Amino acid sequence: MLTNPPLSLYIHIPWCVRKCPYCDFNSHAVKNLKSEKQTEFDLPEQEYIDRLIEDLEQELPKVWGRRLHSIFIGGGTPSLFSPESLDRLLSAVRARLPFESDIEITMEANPGTFEAEKFRGFRKAGINRLSIGVQSFNANHLEQLGRIHNPQQAIDAAKFAHKAGYDSFNLDLMHGLPNQTLEQALSDLETAISLKPHHISWYQLTLEPNTLFHQQPPQLPHDEVLWDIQEAGQKLLADSGYHQYETSAYSKSPRLRAKHNLNYWQFGDYLGIGAGAHGKITRLDLGEIHRTTKKRHPKDYLQGSLSEISQDTAIAKHELPFEFMLNALRLIDGVPVTLFSQYTGLPINHIREVLQEAVADGLLENDPARLQPTEKGALFLNELLERFIPNSESKNNEPSSASIQFTQL
Repeated sequence: MLTNPPLSLYIHIPWCVRKCPYCDFNSHAVKNLKSEKQTEFDLPEQEYIDRLIEDLEQELPKVWGRRLHSIFIGGGTPSLFSPESLDRLLSAVRARLPFESDIEITMEANPGTFEAEKFRGFRKAGINRLSIGVQSFNANHLEQLGRIHNPQQAIDAAKFAHKAGYDSFNLDLMHGLPNQTLEQALSDLETAISLKPHHISWYQLTLEPNTLFHQQPPQLPHDEVLWDIQEAGQKLLADSGYHQYETSAYSKSPRLRAKHNLNYWQFGDYLGIGAGAHGKITRLDLGEIHRTTKKRHPKDYLQGSLSEISQDTAIAKHELPFEFMLNALRLIDGVPVTLFSQYTGLPINHIREVLQEAVADGLLENDPARLQPTEKGALFLNELLERFIPNSESKNNEPSSASIQFTQL
């Protein structure tokens, strides 16, 4: 029987100082900026906060009576906004939706925008976790990636996160960078580990469509080097006490895993507000699961009527197995089998044949209580996921575009 999973809230703030050449997120460089060293930016900050609150109110009838499990403020660079604005926003959210007592509230932050007083203000506003976009501690690689910070600023940001009272913080790190050697990749990881973050996101650079790197590809390391980096990096993280629990996520303990991201991967619900934000909501009243999307361009999002900025579509039942597995099988330990029926409303027998074939091929563990990829299944995750894509007899044999974009958040 279909049941409500935990409910999260994703808030998108689309502006950044500079668009990075690898970035395919919905981000827009700040206009009319005289100098990248300025701390005051020409942003429609109050107008955007007003629209976010209106956007949330429009979504409320879908989630009456439910409590918020986590909030994630992403971008863009949300730390361009003032603590006062984010305090007003979070106060408005709190007035409209009850919070769980241990709610996790995360904000993405760019080391190039760190100011001690400002980040103390974010903490006072209720933000208790930071995700710091370091990407590399190598000056040449930072320049190639178009980042606005230098290695020392990244180090200082991590040190300040410890001092400022945040319950937890994540360092976001990339590997497989242009011309990167194994030694350079491991040096980045060693520096990150020395800063004692509670959580590390470590993932390979990919060349995504609609990015400058896709149009003008840099020279990336050969596959053999990428494989060596992956193996050596995972060993270094494990030896340093970081436990891998998802394809690219490592934490110091289960308590410090990203609650918000875990809710995504376990096919939880989330409201999405802001320009280009995606949402996924279980509608028990309709017996359906819905995807929501918002207008991507900030100008369209700000100027359109509330009805014009949003789209709401039910996920077809034949797409639900792929939608569920696309998320759940990213987790190293998988999920309980019971979650499939609870969160999709479909009986497990609906996919029994596919599961048995995946077990026989060594891609899924032979565990009747869990849906868990084997070590081979984790390495060949795309091949495993393809088995759950609706076949040609279905109404639509292409995976949902919303689900693919969602996994890139």
